[in-house]
Amino acid sequence: MKQLSALLLLCLNAAAQNSAPPTFSHDIAPLLYRNCASCHRPKGPAPFSLLTYEDAKKYAAKIAETTANRSMPPWLPEPGYGDFVEERRLSDAEIRMIVDWTRHGAPEGSASQSPSPPHFSDGWQLGTPDLILKADHPFAVPSSKSDVFWNFVFSPSLTKTRYVRAIEIRPGNEGMVHHANLVIDRTASARRLEAQPGAGFPGMELSLAHSPLDFPGHFLFWKPGNEPWVEPVGLSWRLDPGNDLVLNAHLMAMTMAMGEAIKIQPSIGLYFTDKPPDRFPLLIQLENDGRLDIPAGDRDFVVRDDFRLPMDCDVLAVYPHAHELGHLLEGYAALPNGERKWLIRIPDWDPKWQAVYHYRSPVHLPKGAVVSMRYHYDNSASNPHNPNHPPKRVQSGNQSSDEMGHLWLQVLPRAAGDHRRELEEAWVRHRLEKYPDDSSARVMLGALLLARLDPAEAVGELERAVQIAPAQPEPHNWLGVSFMAVGRVREGTQEFRIALDIQPGYADARYNLAKALAKSGELEEARQNFSLAVAAYPQNAQVHNDFGELLMRMGQPREALKEFNQAIALDPQYETARKNSELAQQRAGR
Repeated sequence: MKQLSALLLLCLNAAAQNSAPPTFSHDIAPLLYRNCASCHRPKGPAPFSLLTYEDAKKYAAKIAETTANRSMPPWLPEPGYGDFVEERRLSDAEIRMIVDWTRHGAPEGSASQSPSPPHFSDGWQLGTPDLILKADHPFAVPSSKSDVFWNFVFSPSLTKTRYVRAIEIRPGNEGMVHHANLVIDRTASARRLEAQPGAGFPGMELSLAHSPLDFPGHFLFWKPGNEPWVEPVGLSWRLDPGNDLVLNAHLMAMTMAMGEAIKIQPSIGLYFTDKPPDRFPLLIQLENDGRLDIPAGDRDFVVRDDFRLPMDCDVLAVYPHAHELGHLLEGYAALPNGERKWLIRIPDWDPKWQAVYHYRSPVHLPKGAVVSMRYHYDNSASNPHNPNHPPKRVQSGNQSSDEMGHLWLQVLPRAAGDHRRELEEAWVRHRLEKYPDDSSARVMLGALLLARLDPAEAVGELERAVQIAPAQPEPHNWLGVSFMAVGRVREGTQEFRIALDIQPGYADARYNLAKALAKSGELEEARQNFSLAVAAYPQNAQVHNDFGELLMRMGQPREALKEFNQAIALDPQYETARKNSELAQQRAGR
């Protein structure tokens, strides 16, 4: 009898405990600290902090409402369609607990049960960076009802090649910046777009000069509330002397208060590693913007793209992007055995909360897998995000009132070594199937064919690129390179001259012309062009070495020695320049 009474007492106590309302200290604080604090903190991008009980109680009704309708925390991917590192999602049970806590008056509970709030440094989240860059001049955000895109140019001024394991972007005013992407500029072409040094320049789509063989491999992305991403060991990225960094910032539309413009002046922290990369991912973009022409009132307009992988790969991260009419966004892979493997599914897209999502474990896709995107757009009046009332026809474009449909994947070939060229060639050929008159894609394919020592096919692709875009300098420059590769020196020289007639400051074409003139024996004109190339690329060891070799041919070993020694100073491992320097010293001595 006593045993039965004791058991009954235990059951009653358990029931009493189970019926006790949740408290902030024991139940709610862990949820807020894990899912909300990165934005809802002092000086954070959210309008109020939730790090103390007093703050949480003040906004308890708002917390219950926004978590119940799942607008907070803002996590777009559907569960079960990708396992992501950054996941901030509340379960149904956790949401019921928040509602129950609010319904009972938001009790605090015992403060001793509360976990310590997360610490957010007023400084750099990853500690003091190895290099801090700050925009030369602040940008005054104009009063505007449309999107504002501004590019800030940073010059690291490195004296040797460094390898970057992490970046931390501090936009200057988190509330004004919707999101930002960091772009590596290896040709100083962004500087030429500035009205004055350090002023920056407008525009969303960057058309920076770059080598088709300089493959983008990392998401250098920031949005409010993001924690800095640290690259895994072996996946750092290269930053060379003379490289610039461009922060492409999407600024929030605003109306100035009291006539005073808000100014922002971003900073970037770079964290280096001594370990060069030994794994080489590639960013692949699925898209079909050429098909984006959405009729007014269409509730389910679908855009699709499918790309077959030419090798075994791991997908490391994914970045979906659309504008206001995007509704259901899907990315998946059809495996050769017929299985479907999901990469991401977003059933209720909201462009305010777009993000890069990193997988907890890489998603393996075998050779022959077909990666697919299916984006559904709702251009009806029932779409609450539709910017047009009544709805109107919408086509592809950069403004939020236009549309986009992109699925970016960070893909790592599984085989040892660097296989980005083969993967990029497959992607470029896929793009040309969609857009056969894409001159830039033809140039890229021609450069890839040259890299794999197939200059004859490269000539055909690059001649087509010139036919498509005769007024663009890049196709002429690369056609000249392909002509040189098959021994057609005179025709190559002519293409370099055409490229420079179109764009006199095109440094790559200037350097190529100098080499072509040297090859054909026109040494004095070659010297003049090499002098301009060295001025354009003062940090390029190969340009200095090649200029030195020309000067040696012209019987000027002392001048040549200066160029060889400069090449060695820039690249101490440059063995050809070292041998040339020894020879120049001998001849100068005689």
